[in-house]
Amino acid sequence: MTVKTSYSDGTLVLNLIGELDHHAARGVVREVERAIDSYLPGSVKVDLTGLTFMDSSGIAVILKAYRRTMELGATMRVCGVRAQPRKVLAAASLERIIEIEKEAKELYI
Repeated sequence: MTVKTSYSDGTLVLNLIGELDHHAARGVVREVERAIDSYLPGSVKVDLTGLTFMDSSGIAVILKAYRRTMELGATMRVCGVRAQPRKVLAAASLERIIEIEKEAKELYI
């Protein structure tokens, strides 16, 4: 599991790449919180385009990022959600509190 960050014009982009399961979640939370605290962005975009698998631990990662973002008075949205992670997010009804952009096209290699 990899977290790549980029920052431009007040927006922090967090690209989550790989498989987000309970083994990776704790490290991902630390990286995400560290990035948010380093940049103090006005908005955060969590890009899941590179996420190939997510279990319920991913919900906790996204909620912790959301909570930290809200503490800063910033906004957050999730984008690039593939079919499998979308099912996990939908089961938790996260779209009720976090902006989740329309479904991403699957990447075929």
